[in-house]
Amino acid sequence: MKETRTITNKALFPKTIKPPFETITPPVELSAGFFYIYGKLILVRKITLFSSLLVLVACNMDRTFKKAEDAQDAGREFIRASLDGDYDKAEFYLLKDSTNQLLMDKWKLDYDKLDEKTKQGYKDAEILPIVIQSENDSVTSYTYSNSFKKDTSTIKVMRIKGEWLVDLKEILNSKK
Repeated sequence: MKETRTITNKALFPKTIKPPFETITPPVELSAGFFYIYGKLILVRKITLFSSLLVLVACNMDRTFKKAEDAQDAGREFIRASLDGDYDKAEFYLLKDSTNQLLMDKWKLDYDKLDEKTKQGYKDAEILPIVIQSENDSVTSYTYSNSFKKDTSTIKVMRIKGEWLVDLKEILNSKK
């Protein structure tokens, strides 16, 4: 028998080269890669959204105020908040009823209409207590003025369920 030999040129056909059809990535792998990357982006977006919401919630938490220890403390805190235009703090020390809420809403509207110079004058003003008179163990009359406008006002401070709260209705009685 005759032996046949095939001579191959290793320079022309090295073993490391694969035919072209084996080197092309099939479309399935391309779409899988797309969905993998898209999934990672969604995860990053979810983490970013969650972090942003957490920061917003932390920033928007209601401020907490210290409860007044006595009538004078409640009156002073309410008046200071009123002069500063700090609505939240003023409402914290306000007795919650419809008349007081209407008076507070009117005060907010009037305060918002003031020019910046006048607002700053109120913020810089000192509270000048004139008469703080206890009517009984749960009601105190607080008459005061401030160093910016010399108008005299009177508020009632009442202890209700252990809390000292300001009742603005006395302002209506003093204007009659």
